[in-house]
Amino acid sequence: MTDLSQITEHMEVIGADGVHIGTVDKVEDGRIKMTKADSGSHDDHHHYISGGLVASVEGNQVRLSAAGDAAVLLEEEKDGKPISDLRE
Repeated sequence: MTDLSQITEHMEVIGADGVHIGTVDKVEDGRIKMTKADSGSHDDHHHYISGGLVASVEGNQVRLSAAGDAAVLLEEEKDGKPISDLRE
């Protein structure tokens, strides 16, 4: 697993295919907390990405091991549950 302490505020989160996923707000409890602006229809709160999905940290980018279209499906709410749009 990649050292999450290398991840800092405002880094770009990208999928394995280079697709923009979001922007880091901070790392919290082993997960990347993304800015509210990157939470799609949920712009009133943050979404999270598991630190286990981080493949590498290079420059100002956090690259995930999942492609962009799959990575967005793996976003979580603060409590760790899947984002509610996916369950509807």
